[in-house]
Amino acid sequence: MNDNTNHLELLLDNAVDYGKTSFELLKLKALDKTSELLSSFLPLIIMFGLLASFIFFVSFGIALFLGKYFCNIYCGFFIVAGFYFLLAIVIAVFFYKMLKRCFCNYIIKHSLN
Repeated sequence: MNDNTNHLELLLDNAVDYGKTSFELLKLKALDKTSELLSSFLPLIIMFGLLASFIFFVSFGIALFLGKYFCNIYCGFFIVAGFYFLLAIVIAVFFYKMLKRCFCNYIIKHSLN
């Protein structure tokens, strides 16, 4: 009887150790996937920031140029703002689902690798 009790205690201890190890492994895998996903976004965020700065300064220059052409600086800014508004509507109507699907696929692809 004592021998069976020792085997049962040993089995329970091993099961507890296995559970703790499995939980630690799960935490480490989650940490690995999260860090991989975030590190893949960092270059994209940097490129987006640089592209946004470029677009801002080009838009500012175009707005000043159009404002000078129409003899009212604010008209140039309204024209550029209207262009971006129309562009946003076109993207929202025609490309929203495609962009959402591409973004979701990107996240899934990087989280499963």
